[in-house]
Amino acid sequence: AMDPAALRRTIAQDREAGLLPAAVVATIGTTSTTAIDPTDVIADICADEHVWLHVDAAYAGPTALIPGMRHHFAGWERAESIVVNPHKWMFTPLDCSLLLTRRMDTLREALSLVPEYLRSSDDDAAGRDYHEYIPQLGRRARGIKMWMQLRYFGLSGLRARLQEHLDLAQELAGWIDAEPDAERLAPVPFGLVCFRWRPERDIGRAGEAAIAETLDDLNEQLLARLNDSGEVFLSHTRINGRFALRIAIGNIRTERRHVERAWELIVSFARQLDGESS
Repeated sequence: AMDPAALRRTIAQDREAGLLPAAVVATIGTTSTTAIDPTDVIADICADEHVWLHVDAAYAGPTALIPGMRHHFAGWERAESIVVNPHKWMFTPLDCSLLLTRRMDTLREALSLVPEYLRSSDDDAAGRDYHEYIPQLGRRARGIKMWMQLRYFGLSGLRARLQEHLDLAQELAGWIDAEPDAERLAPVPFGLVCFRWRPERDIGRAGEAAIAETLDDLNEQLLARLNDSGEVFLSHTRINGRFALRIAIGNIRTERRHVERAWELIVSFARQLDGESS
């Protein structure tokens, strides 16, 4: 997560160097690990420094619909702009990105480019021309896809499905924590679980640095074997230099049995690989 003290220092250093800080991006649910920036504190800094605050909630934003999750979003209501991608966790087909802003006038001033052939005789009566708020001149009606989800599921339906994913992620995290040969590598505030296989027999050897490369190789092989099975698809990242497996629970058709099967495969393939390397 972002360090607010480092942010304040960086802004001061930029000003001392003759630069003009323009914007700060706070993220609620980073791509790699779904870390959460302290948006409320960052909003205080942006207010003090007169800097535009943009909140990137592209992935996790839909969970703000759940009252019990709102604490993660404290301060985002003070942002000048927010982005949420319904195609990530609101079951909307690609592509559909939602931009919310309290400063539409500023957005228009920055992006509007209206050549003579696009001008009408009565611009005020023409309504909102979206090409003045985005780089594209033409655009698809992406909002219809989101509207269909809202109409079909309703608020209660969306909340129920998101909550189920959150619960499944917590359950999976519990299985990982209970397995002596597995290690969770990040908190699980949303639907993403980051972990690695770390055989207990390796603990207490020559130390973490000495076995890091072996563990990375083991987990890379595990990822390949899992994905080659055709039953599941996992991705990976690196956390503090360590190779980490990622399970993202967010598909509308994902059920508990799928997560159970994924964990079953992980344990089975990992034990096979551990036996081959021992």
